[in-house]
Amino acid sequence: MSTRDAPACTTGGLTPAEAMAFVAQHGIVLEAARRGAIPSLADAVAGEAIAGNWWAHAQGKRIFAATRAVREAADVLVCRLVDGKISFVHARLWPALARLADRFPRERLARLREVHGSDGRHCVEEIPFPDWLDAATLAAGRRLDEVAARDALAAVLDVPA
Repeated sequence: MSTRDAPACTTGGLTPAEAMAFVAQHGIVLEAARRGAIPSLADAVAGEAIAGNWWAHAQGKRIFAATRAVREAADVLVCRLVDGKISFVHARLWPALARLADRFPRERLARLREVHGSDGRHCVEEIPFPDWLDAATLAAGRRLDEVAARDALAAVLDVPA
């Protein structure tokens, strides 16, 4: 995402709700990294391309709030689909992902979830593919035409693994 592609914001960045809309609009979004045509949520929240770690950015708290809202959304898959980086995939693309699952390393399709223990520590839980998908979505993926699935996932199919 170039700076010119970042949303114009007068309030200093996207709100968590706007971040969700951003993921829904784009379908596949990286949390912080940028790869090819796949946008970065951190850049979108900041309103500019971020050089370096987003934690140190002036909008770091807003970025954190937005990424956590997206990570907690039921209609967003959090995985490492693109280049092993944290990737957000909106539910509208899950049938295409199911249809073309054999084109991706299985571990990149695992759903990631932060689990917080009573001691305050957290760990990342991985739910393997396709265990996190419901039967209706799997069935929709089987019915989906391969060309339509490739078109839906073109941005990630063109990115080196």
